[in-house]
Amino acid sequence: MSTTIRSLMAGTALALMAQAAHAQEVSLRLAHVLSPSEPMHLASERYAELVAERSDGRIEINVFPSGELGGNPDLYEQVRMGVSVIQISDPGYLSDFVPDFGVLNGPYLLDDPADFQKLIDSDWYAGIVEQIAEEHRIRVLSLNWLFGSRHLIANQEVRTLDDIDNMSVRVPPNVMWIETFRALGARGTTLDWPEVYSGLANRVIDAAEAPLSSLYGSRLYESADTISMTGHFTAFTGPIINEDLFQAMPEDLQDILVEAAEEAGLYMADLVNEGQEEFRASLEAQGVTFVDDVDVASFREATASVYDAFPDWSDGLHDRIRALLDD
Repeated sequence: MSTTIRSLMAGTALALMAQAAHAQEVSLRLAHVLSPSEPMHLASERYAELVAERSDGRIEINVFPSGELGGNPDLYEQVRMGVSVIQISDPGYLSDFVPDFGVLNGPYLLDDPADFQKLIDSDWYAGIVEQIAEEHRIRVLSLNWLFGSRHLIANQEVRTLDDIDNMSVRVPPNVMWIETFRALGARGTTLDWPEVYSGLANRVIDAAEAPLSSLYGSRLYESADTISMTGHFTAFTGPIINEDLFQAMPEDLQDILVEAAEEAGLYMADLVNEGQEEFRASLEAQGVTFVDDVDVASFREATASVYDAFPDWSDGLHDRIRALLDD
């Protein structure tokens, strides 16, 4: 990133912090990389509405989908630099800053997505949220935006470990995804999400993985015609903002940003849960074949070793998470 761009970012941050502190009016941009048809975008718009209503217009949030403000790495840089951006993030990316976040994206971690709230409500979670704020100037506003169970799209059926062996699967650039697909015998290939469509079409990758909503919203069915219901991750996401920017706002506006983010997360969970049959029907209407009889037990067993692949995690982290979930 050039010195000029960094200077502009810093200037924007200082101006916005002054605006928040004195005029008590804030204009923010909320950015994500997914299409406008997906639950994440609808939840983002709902978040903007809730914040505007509860702040009596003192906070304005404009939503930018489809990577309009840059890909995820660019957005993380903007957040850390203090630009007036809220990014939709997930534990995999947050683990680049505080490794313990990564366990939240572990394979087959949740039997019931509703159990994720047990982790969000724990002292352990509160601790890592404060750690990333203090050490990396990132404020996690909420992390309860259910993204959904992730499945595999390819031009072949995947029922067993033999079927996925040596398959090139698109993964985001974080270790949890790479280690998970290595454990399954596949080759994790990192691509930015906007490049996945062409990557499948041009056979740069054999497969991609995402919730049904994203597989449909990104029109990946035009590049691959088979979805295997592996359910390897149950993903949660949520909005983040620069910590200094957040702390410069009056406390009542801080509370509004957090509380509205949590409510928007519940709204997104309803959209995801209610929309699964609709997304499946829409994909089938586009000629997609679904494979339901995946040997999930063998996939779960194969990926159990992934939780031992993170030496930077706190001692006994996986056991602690399991205890919270089993309580």
